[in-house]
Amino acid sequence: MKKALLFLCCLPQLALAAGGAWHASAPGPGLLNRGMQLTSPALKASETVTGAITEISWRYELTGPMPSGFAAWLCAERRCVPLDGASGATRGLTNIHAGETLHFVYGVQGQGRLPQTLRVLSNEVMVNYR
Repeated sequence: MKKALLFLCCLPQLALAAGGAWHASAPGPGLLNRGMQLTSPALKASETVTGAITEISWRYELTGPMPSGFAAWLCAERRCVPLDGASGATRGLTNIHAGETLHFVYGVQGQGRLPQTLRVLSNEVMVNYR
């Protein structure tokens, strides 16, 4: 009986330790010129969340191949992490409030016009928090 009571008392802490996750997606910007950086629309939780980010999985899709000098970052309000490909996971935004708005930043190094507009078809994040 005592063990069952102890287990029931610990359930709220176990629920807090479990955390949760939220997902958001949006279309992205179109890049016309090298040397510019463009930001995606805001990505945020659809409901109020509490806790801190533990890991973020990301994915973005482009209309064509990545040109040389292409770079992408995933940013919170005060911190950005470089992304090493069109999909992956990062712990680079760990301990930021889980309800904070995120956005992608895209750019192509250099100068001049790109041969054709490079459009970001989709931006997607899955935010895990505890």
